[in-house]
Amino acid sequence: MLITRRQFIENTTALAAGLAGSSCFANVLPRKQFFDISLAQWSLDKEFFGKKYDTLDFPAVAWKNFDIGIVEYVNQFFKDKANDKVFLSALLQRCKDNGIKKHLIIIDGEGNLSNTNENERTKAIENHYKWVDAAKYLGCKTIRVNAFGRDSREEVKMATIDGLSRLGEFAGKSKLNVIVENHGSIRRMAIGSCR
Repeated sequence: MLITRRQFIENTTALAAGLAGSSCFANVLPRKQFFDISLAQWSLDKEFFGKKYDTLDFPAVAWKNFDIGIVEYVNQFFKDKANDKVFLSALLQRCKDNGIKKHLIIIDGEGNLSNTNENERTKAIENHYKWVDAAKYLGCKTIRVNAFGRDSREEVKMATIDGLSRLGEFAGKSKLNVIVENHGSIRRMAIGSCR
């Protein structure tokens, strides 16, 4: 029996829709999520510290293992690569190859932004600059920092305001957000004072 062109298109469309809903094509066809989620590299810290994965593997791991298309890097896993354009370009290419968006870099170990010693605080602020530049190069929107400090609450508060303001001013030139991890000495001081 001959079918019309219209019938052929309708049947083909119905078949394609049926295949799109089947489980065998679930990992091939793009899915629209209600909201986007990202995978933090820290979620796989044991694998990265244990050298099962390298940072260059992360974009493919996020997509192929978890169906997640946005990543959050941790500087601890590529500590000496902030200024390495060859490495950062390779990482960008891996993201492009896997359709991955870059959200942020979590920054640890670059000094205390709430240090009450002005020279030490300035050094910490400037240590973060290379990660701001790396985040911009990678196309991230944000860096996450820590605000550690010692001494009295008032002194640490004033040092924190200064440290984050100065780093924020630098990051603002690259249109990057600076967010602060909600852990550290100030929080511990508050908990300690409640006991």
